[in-house]
Amino acid sequence: MTEITPQIVADHGLSHDEYDRVVHALGRAPNLLELGIFSVMWSEHCSYKSSRIHLKKLPTTGPQVICGPGENAGVVDIGDGQAAIFKMESHNHPSYIEPYQGAATGVGGILRDVFTMGARPIANMNALRFGSPDHPKTRHLVAGVVHGIGGYGNCVGVPTVGGEVNFHSAYDGNILVNAMTVGIADQDKIFYSAASGIGNSIVYVGSKTGRDGIHGATMASADFGDDADAKRPTVQVGDPFTEKLLIEACLELMATDMIVAIQDMGAAGLTSSSVEMASKGGVGIELVMDDVPQRETGMTPYEMMLSESQERMLMVLKPGREAEAEAIFRKWELDFAIIGRVTDTGRMVLSFKGDTVADIPLGPLADDAPLYDRPHTPTPPAKALVNVPESNDIAADLLTLMASPDIASRRWIWEQYDSMVGADTVQRPGGDAAVVRVHGTEKAIAITTDCTPRYCFADPVEGGKQAVAEAWRNLTAVGSTPLAVTNCLNFANPQRPEIMGQIVGCLEGMSEACIALDFPIVSGNVSLYNESKAAGGGSAILPTPAIGAIGLLADWRKNATIAFKDAGDIILVVGTRRGDLGQSLWLRECHGREEGPPPRVDLALERKAGDLIRGGIAAGQLTAVHDVSDGGVAVTLAEMALAGNLGAMIDRKQPHEGAAAFFAEDQGIYIVTVHDHALLDFLHAASDAGVEAEPMGRTGGKRLIFELPKADYAVSLDALRAAHEGFFPQLMGEDAALA
Repeated sequence: MTEITPQIVADHGLSHDEYDRVVHALGRAPNLLELGIFSVMWSEHCSYKSSRIHLKKLPTTGPQVICGPGENAGVVDIGDGQAAIFKMESHNHPSYIEPYQGAATGVGGILRDVFTMGARPIANMNALRFGSPDHPKTRHLVAGVVHGIGGYGNCVGVPTVGGEVNFHSAYDGNILVNAMTVGIADQDKIFYSAASGIGNSIVYVGSKTGRDGIHGATMASADFGDDADAKRPTVQVGDPFTEKLLIEACLELMATDMIVAIQDMGAAGLTSSSVEMASKGGVGIELVMDDVPQRETGMTPYEMMLSESQERMLMVLKPGREAEAEAIFRKWELDFAIIGRVTDTGRMVLSFKGDTVADIPLGPLADDAPLYDRPHTPTPPAKALVNVPESNDIAADLLTLMASPDIASRRWIWEQYDSMVGADTVQRPGGDAAVVRVHGTEKAIAITTDCTPRYCFADPVEGGKQAVAEAWRNLTAVGSTPLAVTNCLNFANPQRPEIMGQIVGCLEGMSEACIALDFPIVSGNVSLYNESKAAGGGSAILPTPAIGAIGLLADWRKNATIAFKDAGDIILVVGTRRGDLGQSLWLRECHGREEGPPPRVDLALERKAGDLIRGGIAAGQLTAVHDVSDGGVAVTLAEMALAGNLGAMIDRKQPHEGAAAFFAEDQGIYIVTVHDHALLDFLHAASDAGVEAEPMGRTGGKRLIFELPKADYAVSLDALRAAHEGFFPQLMGEDAALA
């Protein structure tokens, strides 16, 4: 038997005080298997021990919410007896170590979270953050992550319909890979994870267990040192073809009445799935480790319980139904094994070769796991922007921004994803939000992922508000009614008070925005310790509370797009423009300055403007809609012009001059187009709503022309397109597919 030394405890990520709690919970010293089980269940990745106290402040209920946080995914009502089930999760550390498999298994894991609850997945999204484009690892990481996402999603037959990508040197040593899945289920066929029925069988299905991914959850709860590559064995290996079989087998079983409870084996594998099922049901669990399907010889209970091998599920079946269930999984050529039973002991008891090898009370593993209110220091207010520069050439600055890493076309990425499989994708990547039809109906789900980390770094509260508001705005811009939020909260070391201050601040802003916009958070994930001390790596990442969100369109045919449609349409700017340039991409890309406070978010005005836009789309008044974000009004106009291959003349006086008018990233702003006959109706509606709406020009030609009092500036669509499309092919090179 292995002696538990202080070094072994430290290697398992437990503090001295936490180890003392283990001893107290057991009434004795743990063996190595028990220590391993405590280490993964008490990791940040599984227990949220540094964030739980603050997560409770988030709004999680509403008339549309069927199931909020605490299950595999969130569930919201979309009418007609149907529900949307969705969640977003991180796979950051694995993707830095082994980008292809890290990203691929991130997609696989989030798919399982959704179909575990009875939903057929209809769409995948992602939110990616990479280091500086000129960092020596960036090209390799981008290639691996993109190919991993495409390789898994394309093979499993679920469309990848959009996402976001940012670059910043703060991610040089710790990239972020956040994956989101949305599925559709009937409300009377939603499955939950709480085990029940004393004596009921515990059944393992899917792939066999191997040694890949052992300590993955613990690794994901620590920062990187110089040994990042040595952690490669902790990265799981995915098989999308098996996942596809597992989806079909589970959905076939779910069409029956055999299932009592079901849980996927994600982080911490068999340990977390069994503990969560038993603890949620208030029961105990006995597992016979000899009966776990294994693909490698000589595996120990420690390896089996901590493995994060992919494409596996755990379920509780009704008594006497085991043979029927097994027949379904054998038909799909998947493993099926009865490995234990539900008990009334409130304990996890594991046996191996006739001996009891672990006996642990479930309370301390789950509900009574450590909970920390860590010291936090609020982020100091950003200094006011002084010596504000001016734009000497609006057209030249626009070309610079269109070619910059954060604004350049992502076509190189999304063309590697199958966004049309299933034939229900209405809006592909490239717009404000993806739109996917609910199969066999007129309804559609709009989906977006959003966050602006530079805002969150400058002002976490305002940045948290903006992340939620931008998601709400993007869903609104395609004509959908925003329903609910999932999130992936990516931060650095919470034991540093300034980082904990970022976490608390962002959550405060998110909560304020969700309440004001009736936009509850129904699921999510927390990923901490995202920083690197490795040679060549940065330190802490920018605070990145990525927001995933969905909205509902009653009629998918009434979705709005960003593309200019007809020459002669009137262009209007909707919302209150303040001209704030702090933290703008124009300031960074054209002047090398990352300074000032981020733009303010007025949630009352945000809501008024959004409600007006949705009404205009529903009434058929608006021919194109695009919200203003990175790069301001000028970039928004350029993106609309390129999407429609139609230029514009901007000839109306602006409320501010020069850069402030065209590159400020004011919030709650939309650019829309209308036909002449609809103009007065829309302006009357805006006046009634108390929302500013001003004409700024007309569509037409093959150039963007800015007629200003002191000078005119023009840029051709060809020049804009060349700038916009050039970044990724240049970064990745002709042999990018082989990288």
